[in-house]
Amino acid sequence: MKTTPASTPVSTIGASTATPQARTMRRVVIASSLGNGLEIYDFTVYSFFAVIIGQLFFPNDSALASLLMSLATFAVGFLMRPLGAVIIGRVADRCGRKAALSLTIGLMTVGTGLIAFTPTYASIGITATALLVFGRLLQGISAGGEVGTASAFLMESGRTDNRCFMVSWQGASQGAAALLGALTGLLLTSNLTQEALHSWGWRVPFVIGLLIGPVGWYIRQHLDETHSAPHNPTPLAALLRNQGRTLVLGILWMAAATVSMYMVVFYMPTYLVNTLHYPGTFAFALVGLASALLAIIPPFAARYADRLASRKTILYWTVCLPLVMVYPAFLLLGGQSTLLCMLAITLLVMPLAVGVGPSLAMMMEAFPREQRVTGLSIIYSFGVTIFGGFSPLLVTWLIGVTGNPLTPAFYLIAACLVSLFALRLFPEHPGRD
Repeated sequence: MKTTPASTPVSTIGASTATPQARTMRRVVIASSLGNGLEIYDFTVYSFFAVIIGQLFFPNDSALASLLMSLATFAVGFLMRPLGAVIIGRVADRCGRKAALSLTIGLMTVGTGLIAFTPTYASIGITATALLVFGRLLQGISAGGEVGTASAFLMESGRTDNRCFMVSWQGASQGAAALLGALTGLLLTSNLTQEALHSWGWRVPFVIGLLIGPVGWYIRQHLDETHSAPHNPTPLAALLRNQGRTLVLGILWMAAATVSMYMVVFYMPTYLVNTLHYPGTFAFALVGLASALLAIIPPFAARYADRLASRKTILYWTVCLPLVMVYPAFLLLGGQSTLLCMLAITLLVMPLAVGVGPSLAMMMEAFPREQRVTGLSIIYSFGVTIFGGFSPLLVTWLIGVTGNPLTPAFYLIAACLVSLFALRLFPEHPGRD
């Protein structure tokens, strides 16, 4: 494992007179974060332009039907994540982290390019729809293996005493990418006419994302490997048999974090506009606040988590506090006050931002090095698919059935209870190599 000498504090990553070790750590952080950031960025801008994409690639007499088909195509990416977790996770554990990192960002770039440049249905007919779906399939496979591989690379590139800090940059990159996606969408929708948006404007964010891919691939090609190919790699069947309980508990542990992320960042604009009747610009401004907190808080909270002997110490707080804060936070959202809404969003997103570093470290330390990426990738991909990807649809349906605007609060509380149960039973091996 590549280590950083104890005399070189990681806090110098951002220093202007950085040591060679600090510059290496900075390069590792940037390279590992770019792929995951590209995934979340694409998620955000696709959500922003789902209506236009539906009209251009799924023409239908019903505007709702076009939108649903567009969202269904987006959901296909979630269904491919478990497959990507297994395929790319095995590459990372058998062939090394660099090979898997290059594969994930390559697939993500190709998928983004297909979405950015595929002609519309009016130009090439059903081929356009097929290419768009194929692009989402590639992105889904890439996303399934990206988080596990990049997180393991970050952890293995640091020291034993700064693991939470190193892997926290995965969470920070998600927040920064969501913020960039939201700002890009707002900038385009505020300055372009509807005709321009439909003609070419909606493609601009994907072109920007496409430019990120080659940069990330180049940087990843020039990193030092942290994992040598094992002489006797663990068969997948043996991993599932021996670590099945850990995998199930890890998937359940993901409930609170994924529901929080997808509800507070991605579903919140729809909830604020359609259910609470806020202006659209204000709703997206609140999402910008949530994304900014997710980008800033994780590294600072992770530095504190690294001082604790147990990862679970801080993680219990991140699932117990929401049990008492979520309901009041949603009441504040209904208060039609700017300051109260900002306070509510902060209360909702802080547990997620604080817990991302120790959570990733705990899950990776539960597996031996030769099983680490496959294990984390399976946990993350199934957790996001089951609990996160379907959260907006399920919550929207529940609000329609119950007529209660506070339904999302109860759903998030239920997710926290599931995670609390899983955390209690999840195995912990702090410092495991």
